[in-house]
Amino acid sequence: MPEKLRVVPLGGLGEIGKNMTAFEFGNEIIVVDAGLAFPEAEMLGVDLVIPDISFLLENRDKVRGIFLTHGHEDHIGGLPYVVRELDVPVYGTRLTLGVARAKMADQGSNAFLDARVVTVGQTVRCGAFRVEFFRVNHSAADCAGLAIHTPVGTVIHTGDFKLDQTPVDGNLTDFHRLAEFGANGVLLLLSDSTNADRPGYTPSEKLVGGTLNRIMVNAPGRVLVASFASHVPRIQQVIDAAASNGRKVGVVGRSMETVVQVANELGYLRIPQGLLVTVEELDLLPRSRVVILTTGSQGEPMSALTRIANDDHRKVRIEPGDVVLIAATPVPGNETMVTRTIDNLFRRGADVIYEPSAGVHVSGHASQEELKLMLNVVKPRFFLPVHGEYRHLVHHAHLAESVGIPSKNIFIGENGMVLELTPNEAHVTGRVTAGNVLVDGLGVGDVGTVVLRDRKQLSEDGIFIVVVALNTETAQLISGPDVISRGFIYMRESEALLEESKEKVKAALSDCGAKKVSDWSTIKSVVKDTLSRFLYERTGRRPMILPIIVEV
Repeated sequence: MPEKLRVVPLGGLGEIGKNMTAFEFGNEIIVVDAGLAFPEAEMLGVDLVIPDISFLLENRDKVRGIFLTHGHEDHIGGLPYVVRELDVPVYGTRLTLGVARAKMADQGSNAFLDARVVTVGQTVRCGAFRVEFFRVNHSAADCAGLAIHTPVGTVIHTGDFKLDQTPVDGNLTDFHRLAEFGANGVLLLLSDSTNADRPGYTPSEKLVGGTLNRIMVNAPGRVLVASFASHVPRIQQVIDAAASNGRKVGVVGRSMETVVQVANELGYLRIPQGLLVTVEELDLLPRSRVVILTTGSQGEPMSALTRIANDDHRKVRIEPGDVVLIAATPVPGNETMVTRTIDNLFRRGADVIYEPSAGVHVSGHASQEELKLMLNVVKPRFFLPVHGEYRHLVHHAHLAESVGIPSKNIFIGENGMVLELTPNEAHVTGRVTAGNVLVDGLGVGDVGTVVLRDRKQLSEDGIFIVVVALNTETAQLISGPDVISRGFIYMRESEALLEESKEKVKAALSDCGAKKVSDWSTIKSVVKDTLSRFLYERTGRRPMILPIIVEV
């Protein structure tokens, strides 16, 4: 039986973020991207979400390398956690790897990054795979799609892309090479689905430059621009507009400072001499000559813009006349945080420009007509839409059908799905472990469903702690019960309820003594159940109840 290519998405299907896909042939595996996602509202206290890489760890001897398409968090953010477990080379373009190194340093990662720079047009041999990098446009610089040449056929992974005819850096998507792939035959296409529900074409990034220039001409005070730190073309346009209007630029926010420094050192930003100044130097300039580049376009609680909006930033305070541009659209799940930040900026007296119609942001992802063009140029035998919530994958599948790909050759997948391919056939043959690994502080994966459930209960109904001292031999009550409550009731105003609670506990312990129950876990369970029923009857709430037994 001939060997088959196995494609295993570990993240990025049915969700925005956490992009990671494994390709397996024989005894060799390569991985494309290692991203993260923002925590959802119910993930209380969680900082980041990364893919579950159990499949890769179970097959660590097969993994030959990790290939990065570009430097956005949803494609490289999980890398510091992955390379701790997998000692393999990481391939990417110069800026992508520069941002990845800086990210690992920011996180204090002690993992070694075996980074290998690849230029677009170059092919890397990795075991049975030959991986060719080709140029694509996106809202980051130095982005690449991948042509993965395998013994059973060529697989195209677009990465994130749009077909911008007038890109800021002048680097067009390599249509010629894509057409060559199509002419030579493509077995499988994995294509970005983020904007598959948007008709037409995505506007060019250059449109934002004109808007930025008009705003800076008319703004009476400072102009603050909040953007994704990795959006180098947008940063370049802010710099160009500031230079044209005689304004100096200050950078606020660690990730923005890092990317500007790395991109400038590697030659991906063109910054006139003397244009960049420190935030302290900005204070010495007229406010009409100041531009501030900042992080926080997603309303992240600890980001620079959020702290500025809360009047909690050490160096920057909003004053009437300041104009704030939110040059990004909220990632799904972040809408509430973004709205709160915008409201607080208005409270400080800023004029906030944030609507998509204002022209301060365009998407970095292809819309329907561009997606159809990609399908028509590449002409894949089989198609797997990736990088999108489920509705995006379905829309993209419909687009593929509309350009002539048979529905039986289109696979709307989910994370963990195993798609097996031969030169003529493709079938879903099973599943591997896939899901979310939650990062909370320094802990990776130690917060799970049970912990989140407890946090949710604590946040909604509080905690009720009962402390009793019992005789070790007879299990008789020696002292207590003492009650401590947090987030449930205000104890001084609920003394009657607390006294009744104590009596219920005493009665429960007495009943245990009468029945000769001496097992501590059973006694704790009885106390917990008794209090739970009583408190729900009296208050309609279910606090977390923690019985503590002191043995005497």
